[in-house]
Amino acid sequence: MKHSGPEERRERGFYTLGLGLSVVLTVASFASVMTGILPSAWVIPALVVLALAQIVVQLRYFLHIDFTHQKREDLQLLLFTVLLLAIMAFGTLWVMADLGDRMM
Repeated sequence: MKHSGPEERRERGFYTLGLGLSVVLTVASFASVMTGILPSAWVIPALVVLALAQIVVQLRYFLHIDFTHQKREDLQLLLFTVLLLAIMAFGTLWVMADLGDRMM
């Protein structure tokens, strides 16, 4: 059985922290909807904030994407992916709205 060195322990701690943050954010999202702690007008904005925090945690702790100058390529790939998703989403909405207008 191999003993883990200090770097392996640090990496395991990094993943454990990411897992803990993900679980906390998931439980907070679930609790905000199911328990009625928040007023109903605040539930959607709270879920959006928690979802954005979850995205940041996933990118940082599991995909190892940070915004330092050394990782510029990762940031460019991430921004390109967001651009493609936005084009697909808004293009779909545009086509569906146009089809709705033509049906009337």
